[in-house]
Amino acid sequence: MTSIEGSVALVTGGSRGIGRALVQGLYERGAKKVYATARDPRTVTHPDAVALALEVTDPASVAAAAEQAQDVTLLINNAGASVNANFLESPVEDVRREFETNFYGPLLVTRAFVPVIERNGGGHILNVHSVLSWIGVLGSYSASKAAFWSQTNSLRLDLKPRGIEVTGLHVGYVDTDMAAHVDAPKSSPDAVAAQALDGIASGAFEVLADDLTRQVKAQLSEDIAVMYPQLTA
Repeated sequence: MTSIEGSVALVTGGSRGIGRALVQGLYERGAKKVYATARDPRTVTHPDAVALALEVTDPASVAAAAEQAQDVTLLINNAGASVNANFLESPVEDVRREFETNFYGPLLVTRAFVPVIERNGGGHILNVHSVLSWIGVLGSYSASKAAFWSQTNSLRLDLKPRGIEVTGLHVGYVDTDMAAHVDAPKSSPDAVAAQALDGIASGAFEVLADDLTRQVKAQLSEDIAVMYPQLTA
């Protein structure tokens, strides 16, 4: 289990949505310092956060951020993109762009910060996934989140002997800019952040943040037609 009180955290994509709520929640729970990253650090509005420029797909930017944040003990890979490229019709470059942000981006950040966390005595990584990690209905987005889920499961095994715990956060619709076009019940960013931080504190392997996510996860053991009823229509 990881104590949030007194920790030094870094939240990628910390200027808005779930990221901003996580920054706020970390401070409310006694974090000593929180780095909030964004492509443009001027968009970070939390008064106590340490704004840090970061483009997760750029190895030089990731290395520079790790060099500046040498006291981190808790890493939250929250930054992501929603391209939703169609596998048959969209340019392949759009599919690659989604994977660069949602899979390779957090991998680069994790590889840069694992040595930092180790030197600071161990700690925790939270990776923000999606219910769409488990259901392929949005093309490249679903695929990139499924790959990220697999990455998290592998890293959890690799990092346990090195004193670093790993939690995966899965969530459905959240009331953020990314889901502004969705007409469906949505969780608040604050509620999602609170559950994620509870998961870190308890050492949970996964946090399923809403009923939709719990329902879809339970269907993974069913026949494929349960998940995709249109196949038998």
